[in-house]
Amino acid sequence: MNEQIYTNYRLQLPDQEILGTLLVRDGIIADIQPGVVNHGQNGQGDYLLPGLIELHTDNLERCMSPRPGIRWPLEAAAVYHDRDLASAGVTTVCDAIAIGDIAASSPRLTNFAPMIDVICQGQATGRFSVEHRIHLRCELAYEEVYQITENYADNSLLSMISLMDHTPGQRQFINLDKFKEYYMGKHGVTATEIENLIITRQQKQQMYGQKNRKALVELAQAQGISLASHDDATVDHVQEAVQNGVVLAEFPTTIEAAKAAHSSGLQVLMGAPNLVLGGSHSGNVSALELVLLDLVDVISSDYVPQSLLQSIFIIAHKTGKPIYEAMRLFTSNPAKSIDLFHNRGSLEIGKRADFITVHDDGIVPCLISTICRGRRVS
Repeated sequence: MNEQIYTNYRLQLPDQEILGTLLVRDGIIADIQPGVVNHGQNGQGDYLLPGLIELHTDNLERCMSPRPGIRWPLEAAAVYHDRDLASAGVTTVCDAIAIGDIAASSPRLTNFAPMIDVICQGQATGRFSVEHRIHLRCELAYEEVYQITENYADNSLLSMISLMDHTPGQRQFINLDKFKEYYMGKHGVTATEIENLIITRQQKQQMYGQKNRKALVELAQAQGISLASHDDATVDHVQEAVQNGVVLAEFPTTIEAAKAAHSSGLQVLMGAPNLVLGGSHSGNVSALELVLLDLVDVISSDYVPQSLLQSIFIIAHKTGKPIYEAMRLFTSNPAKSIDLFHNRGSLEIGKRADFITVHDDGIVPCLISTICRGRRVS
């Protein structure tokens, strides 16, 4: 029997904070008590929170290509990515892998298979520090998206499918100037090429968008996979998502869409970088504005893993909520979105010992340790 004692920590329980002691036995939370004991690891009054649960991160792509034109060895990139997450306080992650893209030259059109393989191998062999799952980002205007996704429908790690539509002129890129700025900078295309890309993309959406949406919705429902919508901008977008059985509205671009999603019972996900930076890089609605309106249920790191922890404290500071309330957007709520709340997402007896310890100096919170299944991984 393997036991660890964590004492003199500000334990962030589901509905309260206590200065107390947490006992871990064989990777499971075995006891939680108020008060300090004279043995075990003494936290000196630091915070102890549930491990963070990440539903949408592109960080593996960044580790694979740290600079334009550079391709890092995939196995090493996956381990770097895993360590990034552990050092950010994440104990469960849904790695977001794109199926299809807007540009014909995009590496996303060929990278998905080796990325899925390296995640599955790393998880199966114990190479990773934290638990990895798969989130397939399905670009609806990509002709082959359904056939590719169907090949992974029985994969035990597949936890989420999101319905993506980056067609210029709507959703994330309703502002065509923003679209041009983003894709010319990211893919190095010329002004003439971007105009042709816009026309081609809009044509492909007309040809494949609704057909692929219908097929993917049916696949997700048949397999019991959580379904997300992406970049909803209007009430009509949200109503379509509700009809499709969506549970999570990722990155709504307007207050109108966020209100409609929230009132329809969808969990609204926004990005932590948006919170830290004070706004959207695409010119869309501010995450903080939605947080202050109590319209956000889940926060994702998107492309900066370390932004998650900082965002908990930003939300607590800006709203006046205690940490145990602010953290729900990063712990229990995402766990519920992918049906994992029965064994993680909160500090409760009988759940996995997934938690983090944090020191806050009032400027930037500092992660002290990440514990996953009772084992320190960072």
